[in-house]
Amino acid sequence: MAEVKLDQIGYWSEIKLDIVRKYATAYSTVLTKRKEIRSHVYIDAFAGAGTHISKTTGKYVPGSPLNALLVKPPFREYHFIDLDGGRASLLREMSADRQDVTVYEGDCNTTLLEKVFPRVRYKEYKRALCLLDPYGLNLNWEVIRTAGQERSIEIFLNFMVMDMNMNILKHNRSKVRPDQIERMNAFWGDESWKDDAYERSLGLFGAIEEKSTNETLAGAFRKRLKEVAGFKFVPDPVPMRNTSGAVIYYLFFASPNQTGAKIVTEIFDTYRNAGVC
Repeated sequence: MAEVKLDQIGYWSEIKLDIVRKYATAYSTVLTKRKEIRSHVYIDAFAGAGTHISKTTGKYVPGSPLNALLVKPPFREYHFIDLDGGRASLLREMSADRQDVTVYEGDCNTTLLEKVFPRVRYKEYKRALCLLDPYGLNLNWEVIRTAGQERSIEIFLNFMVMDMNMNILKHNRSKVRPDQIERMNAFWGDESWKDDAYERSLGLFGAIEEKSTNETLAGAFRKRLKEVAGFKFVPDPVPMRNTSGAVIYYLFFASPNQTGAKIVTEIFDTYRNAGVC
């Protein structure tokens, strides 16, 4: 097998991993105590190689799959997905002694809908925590909507606003390539993002169109998670930044469960109140 280059991650990515790890522990603790729940599973749709390298320290950092495998009490099942064959092989090696782990090599947009989500039906008293952490706009709305409609799945979602700003949300819309617009349509689910991404006003020489702020767009997506995808509880997302302080993406949490939303809100606020976010 060819050598797989591990991702180097910055401070904010380490914060994200910590947030997900803390909630995964709380989630598994709560679900384990609920006797009516037959199974609770952990899903990582863009799992990577399982390990990263810290840009800050140069040391190895456990990725979300490894963090999940170390959660106590454990989940009943783990489903890791990655499009890259080398990364999928590393995940298999990492979990070779675990009978509760399934690794998929392929596109999560089809794998989740066809193979994983059907295993966590609400009426079968099964529940899931799903991490949707794409590298860019590589996630289809149908996955998000299906998770919301299932009522058995809670998600963490990477809302990649930097990718949007660089490739789609340009001041001059005529310069945006059609394939980039299609990527945004696939992620958002339709073309309604155009109404939220631009603000219009009347100037001295006619109508003026300006880009909306990152916060406005994230707020519109939060509303969409509730009203279109059907998640009952969507706390304010956490902005994740680069070393210059610019927002790279927003970390969303969406759930059918008020308890989960309350726990995540407290975790999010811990970082906000500490001045981290």
